[in-house]
Amino acid sequence: MHIVIMGCGRVGSALAHALEQQGHTVAVIDQDPTAFRRLGSSFGGRRVTGVGFDQDTLREAGIEEAGAFAAVSSGDNSNIIAARVAREMFDVEHVAARIYDPRRAEVYQRLGIPTVATVRWTADQMLRRLLPSGAEPLWRDPTGGVQLAEVHTAASWVGHKVSRLQDETGVRVAFLTRLGEAILPSSQTVLQEGDLVHVMMRTDEVDKVEAAFAKGPEEEGGH
Repeated sequence: MHIVIMGCGRVGSALAHALEQQGHTVAVIDQDPTAFRRLGSSFGGRRVTGVGFDQDTLREAGIEEAGAFAAVSSGDNSNIIAARVAREMFDVEHVAARIYDPRRAEVYQRLGIPTVATVRWTADQMLRRLLPSGAEPLWRDPTGGVQLAEVHTAASWVGHKVSRLQDETGVRVAFLTRLGEAILPSSQTVLQEGDLVHVMMRTDEVDKVEAAFAKGPEEEGGH
């Protein structure tokens, strides 16, 4: 897919190279044209000089064809404004903003913009928000036989109970992250849009679980 990144600091440039290596096309926006030196000569994407929340600048970067947008400049306000413009004006599906102030991050998460606070920022976390897929291990028991992981969940699971997700995939849902807060679900908890699902599962069943989560619920009456 095409991905637009606002901010060409150490984070933005590393993200740009990581995404390009995965086969995506990338455009990087920065107000300072000298910042693009961090990309080096090997970067094949677009370099766009301008303000990252300006609509014309975003169009020049290809936002209208973009499947994801990352706001990783040095300013919290700029990042969240740009993320909201990408989401609300251009309907970009996957949007993430880096926020320095973790208290702000929670507020913005409630506005529906996935945020990554710098105190726990890693390139893997940002990539996960932009390119959700598979399972991201969070913990393994000492034997390696069981693990806790965040598993990408197909949109078709939204509106179904956690109990059904567990029955059809064979996992135990440990907790959900909803609007920036961790919640312990009951069997009657219904999955909502934007929920991050964290499950306990056998390590040797990860591929099967990933496939079941990605496929969505079975047709009613069928197995």
